[in-house]
Amino acid sequence: MGNYAFGVDIGGTTVKIGLFDREGRILDKWEIPTNKENKGVAVLPDVAKSILAKMEEKGIEEKDLAGIGVGAPGTVDEEGTLVGGAVNIGWDAFNIPEAVHAYINVPVKASNDANVAAYGEMWQGGGKGYENMVAVTLGTGVGGGIIINGRLLTGSVGAGGEIGHMHIQDGETEECGCQNKGCLEQYASATGIVRLAKRRLQKDDKASVLREGVLSAKSVFDGVKAGDEVALEIAEQFGEYLGKGLALVADVVNPEIFVIGGGVSKAGEILLTFVEPNFQKYVFQMCRNVKFALAKLGNDAGIYGAAGLILR
Repeated sequence: MGNYAFGVDIGGTTVKIGLFDREGRILDKWEIPTNKENKGVAVLPDVAKSILAKMEEKGIEEKDLAGIGVGAPGTVDEEGTLVGGAVNIGWDAFNIPEAVHAYINVPVKASNDANVAAYGEMWQGGGKGYENMVAVTLGTGVGGGIIINGRLLTGSVGAGGEIGHMHIQDGETEECGCQNKGCLEQYASATGIVRLAKRRLQKDDKASVLREGVLSAKSVFDGVKAGDEVALEIAEQFGEYLGKGLALVADVVNPEIFVIGGGVSKAGEILLTFVEPNFQKYVFQMCRNVKFALAKLGNDAGIYGAAGLILR
């Protein structure tokens, strides 16, 4: 088996690529633009060219490569087939390893980008040392990645771990991006926290720092840190939704640890003080002994996890 692997994280704007050694140390990382013209036909050829150029620069031959791991947006099955395509790139369904093999003849594995980021956090990040982990990404939406006994839970069509679309609230009138109503994502994402904040501010005219400036998830948690009572109410509501949602997940998969990342997690440890008590309130008692940690790899989680598909 070769001594190196490449991890590729395909995003809607850029593709992140990392070169790793056998021990999972990152040796180099860079980005190339995601060329979405003509339904993204050039994306993987561009990735392959970039990797081949890096191999030449570093004096790495195909026989030195353990393989290439790829994280892609959309549902990806066990064989690396992008089952429903990827709307934000323009891709239809196709098999990713086969497409890469047209340019480089090394082992290739592919999975969903959120799952791959979760794998990275388990391998070298906030969940290092644990084999049963749930990663939660609190960004524009709520993403999830479930790892059981060191293996990614992808599900039958690669849609395993979509915890943001668990139904958590009856009677919701606004629609989630998935066309359902009352999804966890509508309350626990960055946009969800803003939704909760707007609704709370409209309820009465109680004084709050949130009535000044731009309303965002960051401004809510900045308000919490400043002791603003309205911000505290909103954070408690957020914690109730996310704590309950993660309790439901724990009752099904019984993880050792939840690792929370994404833009919202930049609020820091204070975030966990609202989530953990609500989690404990709702979870089945045999599933209570769970650790909570913040993600450590940031935007590099995807390339780490993609390489981990090959090296771990």
